[in-house]
Amino acid sequence: MITAPHAPGGLGVAATAAQMLDYLGRLDTWLAERRAELDALDAQVIAEGRSAELTADMSLAMALWQAAKTRQELLLSTWDSGRVGPQELDRLAGLVWGRLETGGSPVSALRSMAVSLPEAGQLCDALVAQLRIRLNTNPQATAMKVRLRDLRAQAERIRDQLALEPPALAPPGQATLATIVSRISELEEKLQRGGDISGLLSSLEVTAATFERDLIVGAARRREAVELLASVRRRHAEVTEHEALVTALAERAAQEVWPLSTQPLPRLAALGPIPNTPEALRTFLQALNELDAALRGHKKLLDERLAESAQAAARFQTLQARADALAEQPSALAEYRTLIGDRLAAHPVVLPALEQLLNAYAVELDRAEAGGGR
Repeated sequence: MITAPHAPGGLGVAATAAQMLDYLGRLDTWLAERRAELDALDAQVIAEGRSAELTADMSLAMALWQAAKTRQELLLSTWDSGRVGPQELDRLAGLVWGRLETGGSPVSALRSMAVSLPEAGQLCDALVAQLRIRLNTNPQATAMKVRLRDLRAQAERIRDQLALEPPALAPPGQATLATIVSRISELEEKLQRGGDISGLLSSLEVTAATFERDLIVGAARRREAVELLASVRRRHAEVTEHEALVTALAERAAQEVWPLSTQPLPRLAALGPIPNTPEALRTFLQALNELDAALRGHKKLLDERLAESAQAAARFQTLQARADALAEQPSALAEYRTLIGDRLAAHPVVLPALEQLLNAYAVELDRAEAGGGR
């Protein structure tokens, strides 16, 4: 029974060019043979009228194969017939061990997973093994010894997967594995004695395949949770920095202009501490994004108000230049100039009053310019 090839290197650890060439060859063989078996199983499912029962597992296995195939195409493109250097080997390691693009998959179960290429292969193998067992209605279709050997190999894959489990979760899994290994030994002894183990073997194969699948899915979901937590922490730091900048801008604006918006400044503290469950983290991340958008809106209002003050000062300079060009300046212009200068020197600048004075100054200046031209 063909199984997904062991991948060289690791996340952040590049393989050598020779190791990658060997892996790509074995991956291509696995993809071809696995697809042929999937097509055969799919045809058997349809022929036996068991689509309603087996479509979910069949669709997930097909989707995993397609995700692996898509990633293989990216690997081959990066491999470029062996024309690779250190940078390309690092990129190949990221493609092998990084998360597959499963968000757009039509299979909902796959969209919720964060699996690497080796994990996708292992999970596909486990699903195919389970499908093969459930479709095998003839006890004599597969030799018992071969099936027991495959179970032994599956037990070793489970052992490797358990090594990745958190310490708190490992003991129950080790106990389940010990039970599976013990039952394999019992069935081997019974077979040697000439006993019929077909029913017991099928049950054990289902148990082992389900257990392996659950371990892989659990590891993928834990990794997704870790990635989500890192994303939330990174976003929290960004919003914290943004809040500090807007707070400083609000303090400066309060000293320079009046009036300001009465809308309170959004505060990150209102969201509380970062949670530790996936669902709460997703909600918290959405709240962070909404708070950041509110901070951007508040900053825009502050910038507009400060810009109005700068525009008023620039308008005053323009009016002064026009007044200086007059041959004779009426006393009213000098009075307005003094009033406006005092308003601009005061802090905060009262924008409504300043705007009225500027409008009146402009009217008096228009009048003076018109009178001077006659």
